[in-house]
Amino acid sequence: MHNLEQLYQQIILDAARERYGSGSLDTPDGESFQVNPTCGDEVLMQVCLDESGQRFTQVAWSGQGCSISQASTGILTGLVEDGDLVRFEEIFQAFRAMMDNRGQEITQDTADLLEDAAALQGVSKFPARIKCALLGWMALREAAEKAQADKEEN
Repeated sequence: MHNLEQLYQQIILDAARERYGSGSLDTPDGESFQVNPTCGDEVLMQVCLDESGQRFTQVAWSGQGCSISQASTGILTGLVEDGDLVRFEEIFQAFRAMMDNRGQEITQDTADLLEDAAALQGVSKFPARIKCALLGWMALREAAEKAQADKEEN
């Protein structure tokens, strides 16, 4: 196995074991429950936004599933903590493009943007596992949209 692939595999295993950001929020502004019906992975993502509705103040998740879904969700949580939604959308689009590229190398700029999430690049070679990697990302996107809508109503 190539040294970089070994490193990426270790990052995924460590992130799945650590489950960064795992927990729940007492009063989330938005939440989303997502399930991958193919394998049974599931995640509940909860968020709180600042008064403007443009920055995450808290992000937490709970769920169960394979190491890919758990690692991806934990890494994502670390990436967006205290970040703004515009940056999240940029990161989301880069991650989605990486998942759609069927294992092709990503640019250094994309790797820098995605940080540890770039370790999931190899997942894109396996179409059945892409949904696992995207599960938490889709949940966070929907939770943020719900939270923003709630902020706009109030």
